Amino acid sequence: MTDKHLSTQFDAELSGISTRVLEMGGLVESQVAQAVYALSQFSGEIASQVLVQEERVNQMEIDIDRDLSTIIARRQPTARDLRLLIAVSKTIANLERVGDEAARVARTVQRLLNSGMSSRLRLPVGDLAFEAELATAQLRKALDAFARLDTDRALEVLKQDDQIDQEFDGLMRKLITYMMEDPRTISASIDLVFVAKAIERIGDHAKNLAEVIIYVVKGTDVRHNPVAAVESMVR
Repeated sequence: MTDKHLSTQFDAELSGISTRVLEMGGLVESQVAQAVYALSQFSGEIASQVLVQEERVNQMEIDIDRDLSTIIARRQPTARDLRLLIAVSKTIANLERVGDEAARVARTVQRLLNSGMSSRLRLPVGDLAFEAELATAQLRKALDAFARLDTDRALEVLKQDDQIDQEFDGLMRKLITYMMEDPRTISASIDLVFVAKAIERIGDHAKNLAEVIIYVVKGTDVRHNPVAAVESMVR
């Protein structure tokens, strides 16, 4: 078998793995959107669908990870190809954790419904939905950067991470105010604190994905560096 044929097969395997990662990313993105919808509409049915999808996401992570190990053992890749496979492993781990956060939101919805909480209580569900839109947009942008191996797109994700953190801080202040003004909201507000934190963590995982993409393309580990320093490393 010629080296060219082996190289073509390897390229096809890499392409196939990347396609499955993007498929997993799309499923996780859908999970987040459904979880937030379940919260805004107090829908136990949609929350249950999110939890069913979590099982599929977990299985996808296991399957892709197994195939990665097989490719590395058989092909013994080096340089950028090896970095890509390492990055895929980190990417699916982050995506699985995003799925976990979506499932956490769904379980919170179920708990609120089981406790008999009224949707008429004045709570900042709309603000949570906005925070989730920011986090989902970050995740989508990071996946797009992964598909294109686009460091400029990845940098955008890093630069916009502070927006989600600011939204989270604002939500905390609102929830504290609601609890002080209306003791009936205390239990539900505490649940929503954990929802807000779950959404903020989704943004963190999108940031992790962006850092992985820069590592693949540039071969530079930019974790734990301020955005300005990362930008100078990339440029």
